[in-house]
Amino acid sequence: MKFSLIILAITLASGCYSQTPSPGKKVIMTEHKKNPVYNRNDSSKVVISDAEWKQILSPEEYYIARQKGTERPWTSKFENFTEVGTYYCAACGNSLFKSDTKFESGCGWPSFYEPISKSAIIYTPDNSHGMVRTEVQCGRCKAHLGHVFEDGPPPTGLRYCINGVILDFEKAKKAETEYNKKPSTEGGS
Repeated sequence: MKFSLIILAITLASGCYSQTPSPGKKVIMTEHKKNPVYNRNDSSKVVISDAEWKQILSPEEYYIARQKGTERPWTSKFENFTEVGTYYCAACGNSLFKSDTKFESGCGWPSFYEPISKSAIIYTPDNSHGMVRTEVQCGRCKAHLGHVFEDGPPPTGLRYCINGVILDFEKAKKAETEYNKKPSTEGGS
């Protein structure tokens, strides 16, 4: 237990030296032209070799997705990101989370309280580093995304703590955002 607390303190302290991205920071999406498996419309499972993943993904994406790495806290381009839209797996294009399920958890990583669908995420026991956690992986390509904890907000009480490196984002179309903002005129007198 004491060892786990020391590891946690070191992990959190290492992020203190990074700068928090400014709210106006432009988010640059991942380049997918060199990635033959990236497809937002295909739900079939992606099974390719580790060597192929290494050719497709950037070194940082590969470290997170295939080697179960963790980006430093408070360094994600999505940490303070507030655009309306959908978050996807940067490795394969699988839809993962809607922006309306994102919340500020203060943990240093983008956090969500619910995946977009039951099949979007795979849950795996993770007892590494002397901790007992639940790893979350992409339901399509099994990329390591992060972990889920039971200290999130209602309605689920869950906090999906996700590495921003392995996320991609598509802004909602104007019609979708306008529809969500307009008050209902149905059922008037």
